[in-house]
Amino acid sequence: MTAPVTAADLIRELNDAFRKSGPSTGDWLLTSGVLAKGPEFAILAVRAVQQHDSFTADNDPYGEHDFGAFQLAGERLLWKIDHYDCDLVFGSDDPANPTITRRVMTIMLASEY
Repeated sequence: MTAPVTAADLIRELNDAFRKSGPSTGDWLLTSGVLAKGPEFAILAVRAVQQHDSFTADNDPYGEHDFGAFQLAGERLLWKIDHYDCDLVFGSDDPANPTITRRVMTIMLASEY
């Protein structure tokens, strides 16, 4: 892996690591709509997010890998990563700095957006 050269590069690497590692390593939220589909659906949704790699200039204009959309069992789902301060009160002053940033993953049905 090449060392990041911009803030966006570092944010992308941190977001990818967080996303790929899954719920056991941080704050992951599944909305009530996703949970209502049952535990198997929820597990498949988490796996789909972990494996997501369809980033393009159109759907990831800042190159930070912080949002995605996919289909699962006839449903359109969205996921996003938000960057907060360590107390989850405010947005992070520097999402490229993992010592002052807490990442939160949200997976939702597109109809819940």
